[in-house]
Amino acid sequence: MTMPEINRRQAMVPRGATLLDNPNGTAPGLWLEHGRSSVLLLPGPPREMTPMLDLVIGERLAPGSRGAGLFRRVLKITGRAESDVDQHAQPIYARWTSQAIPISTTILAVLGQIELHLTARATDRAAAEAALEAAVGELRAALGDAVYSVDGRPLEAIVGDLLRSKTLTIAVAESCTGGLLASRLTDVPGSSDYVDRGAVCYSNRSKTDWLGVPAALIAEHGAVSEAVAEAMAARIRSLAGANVGVGLTGIAGPGGGTPQKPVGTVAIAVKTDDDARVRTFQFMGGRDLVKFQASQTALNMVRLLLTTANRIAD
Repeated sequence: MTMPEINRRQAMVPRGATLLDNPNGTAPGLWLEHGRSSVLLLPGPPREMTPMLDLVIGERLAPGSRGAGLFRRVLKITGRAESDVDQHAQPIYARWTSQAIPISTTILAVLGQIELHLTARATDRAAAEAALEAAVGELRAALGDAVYSVDGRPLEAIVGDLLRSKTLTIAVAESCTGGLLASRLTDVPGSSDYVDRGAVCYSNRSKTDWLGVPAALIAEHGAVSEAVAEAMAARIRSLAGANVGVGLTGIAGPGGGTPQKPVGTVAIAVKTDDDARVRTFQFMGGRDLVKFQASQTALNMVRLLLTTANRIAD
């Protein structure tokens, strides 16, 4: 049997390199040393690269660091523009660059959220962690409830923990997101504790026949409207007997928009026993981006309702 050329190239090892085992794939890593420099090559897929990098740091890099290390925290923020976050956060992280344990900050705009990456270099882990904790506390105070995570958890996990801690259930009715919201909620292990059901009601007929949204309401306000989103949230909540109902309806594009309701228009409603939040948003980008932003915003509306409401009836 002749080895394919692509596999032959994959098996080649530069002279002087050390092979690094890859327990999750076929492509090994490579470690080379040249003078005072080290070169590390790892496979690209994160599920292969991350555990290999952790092992290399522990076995090869940490012993030569003379006790110094990099310690990081990440704040995840949603519902605020990057410029707004930077305006409020910049005075804080500018001050932390000149502290006894300096902290550098990087602001990143990623899909549907803003991330603040804080990095401290120190020889004392406890001191570095204390400095990072203090900086995180100041940033949370400045940015308020826009900060949803300081430990790396995604928004759907944060919402899931809130629902579980309050012993609540959730049901969702989606149109333009096509089940993405339900998918994200159920991506979290153990989500059967709080997710009751999800329905994709894409056509007007499905909204009336299955959910029971009055046809007259759709005719009066249009399928993409706050009135219909609120009715979808109320109906799915009633049908499921859930504590929280969510309704999403919008225009993901690229077609279907009008001057009054352009592509990217999405109405989102969150309904509980004693509260309802309904808003219309205008999202930018292509179809996939509009859908993700809609699901992210819906999750954030649920989070804010659960964290600010005094009581949700059983």
